[in-house]
Amino acid sequence: MTETSPIATATYEPADWDRMSFEDRVRLKASQGRALFGTEVRAVDLDDPARTLPRDGKSAGALQVRGPWVIKRYFKAETDSVQEAGQWFDTGDVAVIHPDGTVQLTDRTKDVIKSGGEWISSVELENAAVAHPGVAEAAAIGVPHPKWDERPILVVVKKPECSVCEAELRSFLADKVAKWWLPDAVEFVDEIPHTGTGKISKKDLRARFAGYRLES
Repeated sequence: MTETSPIATATYEPADWDRMSFEDRVRLKASQGRALFGTEVRAVDLDDPARTLPRDGKSAGALQVRGPWVIKRYFKAETDSVQEAGQWFDTGDVAVIHPDGTVQLTDRTKDVIKSGGEWISSVELENAAVAHPGVAEAAAIGVPHPKWDERPILVVVKKPECSVCEAELRSFLADKVAKWWLPDAVEFVDEIPHTGTGKISKKDLRARFAGYRLES
């Protein structure tokens, strides 16, 4: 991040690399690495930022970082607009931290879906969906629900010449995500909006489906 001037974590091969299993090597290489000397990272509860989550590789929370080269304030902003020296900076990411200190990003705090008081990672749901051979691209967003406050819907672009349907996709996801993570609806579209840097624009997608309502 630019705000960390520009780095806080890095992935590197540990001393026991040669003894690690292939699966553990892949997990490490696909992660965001460990905090560098001089920086600290932690994950805090999304509902209670005062509570630091354990480094158990399972507890997902808002990722925070601090260090001598981490941003104190934005250019021309008020002095207390971001943080005071030594305080934690909110990255805007959701992450789990493993026992060895490895950081693994799972979502953005503005994109995570809260359903019935529990959190659903839009990124993990999307990754599971695009593994289907007929899916070219997928995006998960939360929409209002009368009972659960919010539920996920999956917006999907099919691959050319493919005829995947909602029932088939839900069946495909059934053993890949928790049952209560399964999208309440699948909407097939010709294209998904992207930002100037090529990322899925959840902001534009939420605007497009602003009037979408699910029945209880």
